[in-house]
Amino acid sequence: MDLLRFGAARHLQLFTTTYRSMHLLKNKAFVDGKWQHAANNAVFPVTNPADDTVIGEVPDMSEKDAKFAIDVASKAFKSWRDSTARERANILRKWNNLCLENVDHLAEVLTAESGKPLAEAKGEVIYGTSFLEYFADTARHVTGEIIPSPWPNKQILVTRHPIGVISIITPWNFPFAMITRKVGALLAAGCTCVIKPSEDTPLTALAAVELAKQAGVPDGVVNVVTTSRNNAASVGKLLCEDPAVGCISFTGSTNVGRILYGMAAKGIKRVSLELGGNAPFIVFPSADLENALDQAMLAKFRNNGQACVGANRFLIHESVFDKFIEGFKGRIGKKCILGPGTKAGVTCGPLVNKMQVDKVSGLVDDAVSKGAKVVVGGKVAKELGDKFYQSTLLVDVKPSMEIYHEEVFGPVAVCYKFKDEAEALEVANSTRGGLASYVFTKDLGQVFRMSQKLEFGMVGINDGIVSVAEAPFGGIKESGIGREGSKHGVEEYTDIKYTLMSALDK
Repeated sequence: MDLLRFGAARHLQLFTTTYRSMHLLKNKAFVDGKWQHAANNAVFPVTNPADDTVIGEVPDMSEKDAKFAIDVASKAFKSWRDSTARERANILRKWNNLCLENVDHLAEVLTAESGKPLAEAKGEVIYGTSFLEYFADTARHVTGEIIPSPWPNKQILVTRHPIGVISIITPWNFPFAMITRKVGALLAAGCTCVIKPSEDTPLTALAAVELAKQAGVPDGVVNVVTTSRNNAASVGKLLCEDPAVGCISFTGSTNVGRILYGMAAKGIKRVSLELGGNAPFIVFPSADLENALDQAMLAKFRNNGQACVGANRFLIHESVFDKFIEGFKGRIGKKCILGPGTKAGVTCGPLVNKMQVDKVSGLVDDAVSKGAKVVVGGKVAKELGDKFYQSTLLVDVKPSMEIYHEEVFGPVAVCYKFKDEAEALEVANSTRGGLASYVFTKDLGQVFRMSQKLEFGMVGINDGIVSVAEAPFGGIKESGIGREGSKHGVEEYTDIKYTLMSALDK
């Protein structure tokens, strides 16, 4: 049967007992403060990647539905922009508190549709809410300035104003945190939005906006349009090109970001793009190897490698290479426990869909066929299902292999030897990606040299996790434009206005 043609009334019939009990599970889109069907009543299934069971159905919305949501957000902006910073801060703080009260409920929805382990899902919710808390504080600190005037009878005022309607297009790998990081900032600035979550993980977005509604976000200020893969391109095009949209905020692949950037350019629209990375993880001889190995596990296997800031290329100095590989192998064997996200003790769930499995498998198989050596893993764990890829460690990787140049976005650690700092920098910077990078050394001078010369928007020194609400998150080169988090994340959604006050002596 073709589930895409089923009516919304079929939704409850598809629930298993487990899914039906989820407190925040929603089966409709959210527009103008109401739970909405698609105009043509089309739906599509959302499945659990661990076992392919259907969690439920959500509306398969079209351009017509997206246009309605944009118009609603545009109308709501007229009043929301005039709300005070204090009012916006209070709502964001209430939303934060409600999310913290519902960590378990949010995490069970997140785990069901993304596959990540329950403990990791809870960690994402707590991390995601930190942006709501931070932006609640920041809302009251979006300030302008008075610039000293060159004229005695004039004054120069600079003020910041909300852009308007923001189109938010989010990925499947962090379906809660990507929304709070973007929406928290734009709400603090006084903007409204239309969110198009990934077709793989729309349920987390709907759960999040249910709590936003309970927190008092006015009708029409935050809207969620759900679409299947069939409608994603046409809806995304409208979200970029509609004249009422002032900015497009997208997190995802560089290829898709390039397409959206081109669409936004037609209307000279602001863009905030957080795109793919190819993060180097560089270990020098002076590094604390035990710390480097612990951080390598976090940087590589967080969310089973499905993270844009995940370490992709491990550049290890030749003097410590063998010791690092042996320690890495041991930690992978002990700490990477593959299985369904709801099973106790599991640390690595399935990849999100078959396309990801095929991509990861293809990159590893190509490397092995050209001489790479598999130290650990290297294949699908078929005894668990068709989306469980073994945690993998590769050595002897060469430039002729696809995996040398490609972002893996999966649980595969690719290790290379280097001889000196100059070689490490040359290899690290030999990519069009420029999001995150990681350096492990005790040499203070080397710390500053690497920070200065690495062509990446973020550099972690002796640490494998760089993202935090207080810091500006984003990349350079083909890894994106703009920053999220910090005060800069709020300013992305504002326009600067210069007002000249003249004739002050009259």
